[in-house]
Amino acid sequence: MMDAEKWKDTILAKSREYMEIGVTVANDLTEKGKTQARILSNQAKISKAQRQLGALVYSLAKGNEENQPLVDKYIDMIDSIEQENRQLKAKLTPAEATEVEHVADSEEADLADVMADPAEAQDEEAAPAPEADAAADAPAGRFCPQCGAPVAPDALFCNKCGAQL
Repeated sequence: MMDAEKWKDTILAKSREYMEIGVTVANDLTEKGKTQARILSNQAKISKAQRQLGALVYSLAKGNEENQPLVDKYIDMIDSIEQENRQLKAKLTPAEATEVEHVADSEEADLADVMADPAEAQDEEAAPAPEADAAADAPAGRFCPQCGAPVAPDALFCNKCGAQL
């Protein structure tokens, strides 16, 4: 009988040990998944901010205007998100970081393909300037909290006063 009790205790102890290992591995995978998701989310934010920065610079140049403080805000925001991504990638193994980069590159390539579509390019050429877009979107109810100017639904900063939205 004593051998059966020892055997049962040994099996229970090993079961607990393996269960704890399984929980640890599951928690590690969850954290890595969250980190990778955050990196991809940040990449989307960076792409969006870069597109908005490009549209802003274009509209300023076209109107022969300057708004360096607003341009600098976009650049600083992009830099801070890129810095956060470097810190997040440091938490991953090199293979995991490379995998996330491939996913982000693939998503950017898909976006570039869409942007390169001639039919869409014609639609973009016919599109009004960012200020006009903001005014057209005004009925949706999005306004700058600082100056009250109408802003586009996806704008990160006010094109009039530069306030962060």
